Amino acid sequence: MKRYAFNELTVFQYIFLIHGAQVGIGVLSMPRELAEVAGTDGWISIILGWALAVIASLLIISIMKRYPDKTIIDLLTLFFGKWLGKACMVLIALYCAVAAVTVITHTAAIINTWILTRTPGYVVTIFLAIPCYMIIQGGLRVLGRYAELIFYMTLWMPVVLMTAMPHTKWLYLLPIVKEGLGPIVTGTKSTILSFLGFELAFFLYPFLQRKQYASLGIIVANTLSMLIFLHITVFSYTFFSPDEITQYTWPTLNLWKVIEYRFLERMDIIFLAFYLFYLSTTSFPYLYFTVFSTSQMMGTVDHRKHLAIFLLLIVLALWLYTPNFIDLKKLTELWSFGGIVFGYALPALAVVPIWLLRRPSEERKA
Repeated sequence: MKRYAFNELTVFQYIFLIHGAQVGIGVLSMPRELAEVAGTDGWISIILGWALAVIASLLIISIMKRYPDKTIIDLLTLFFGKWLGKACMVLIALYCAVAAVTVITHTAAIINTWILTRTPGYVVTIFLAIPCYMIIQGGLRVLGRYAELIFYMTLWMPVVLMTAMPHTKWLYLLPIVKEGLGPIVTGTKSTILSFLGFELAFFLYPFLQRKQYASLGIIVANTLSMLIFLHITVFSYTFFSPDEITQYTWPTLNLWKVIEYRFLERMDIIFLAFYLFYLSTTSFPYLYFTVFSTSQMMGTVDHRKHLAIFLLLIVLALWLYTPNFIDLKKLTELWSFGGIVFGYALPALAVVPIWLLRRPSEERKA
């Protein structure tokens, strides 16, 4: 009997969990960040970032295929022993916690800036924490179903955004590679954070029902995210002038502001309301694997107490101190650094020694 059979994921749930974890705060700020570095060639940086994410994803899957019934938490104890393994667990739990806190604080800041300007951040976080607890306490299978539901609920967004086509000027994209490859390669660094989420395959692989589709599924998830990033970025580049786009903190929201109907004027508010669901599909998996890691360290199966304590700590922290834009930027940079280590460097460094250690045992069995 499989250890994680009670929380098994379908291939679609696996895809949408990874995709949802990727399409978070990056969609709102990516056009501006890329324009500041690479100009209107930033869309090429997205393709390069996608290629790096796919390579790192396949390395993770190649590692997990050798230990199909173990998560990264189990592998740390297996390779490093009890105490050093627990120290590494703490680092991974901290990484997931930083990612979750970053998304939650950004969500509260966006709501405070765009909708509830006079509501304290900790009050907004309390209202965010309630559905957060209700969904995550159900386990990974519930999270997978939730991510799949949100994906289908938000399919209308790219279609509605196409109505802004008459206001675009595609000449803004020309000439292509106007300043050489240097800015494009440099801009790829800005896409690394937005593609983070694939590293959750370290946790998700043992829960997947049909593991033979793990590689294909993670490529599909990365590709879906790339298409959304390209769609938003190209539309932003063709709607705003190259100089104008750098003046907006979240140009995607400003782009939706021009879409109006006779029966509805503030389309950006409708977009933001639905986009909060997408932000939740980014924070929820990281929250779950934070408390999953801590509960594994404590030797307990029930993660609900850890989840309640963690959410209370977040609310308490925001009650004591409200982060400003500079603090949010520092949190994002910290998450990005951790993602480079955990999502890109770790698979690249671990795949060779794991393959060499596994090979002699396979030869003995043969």
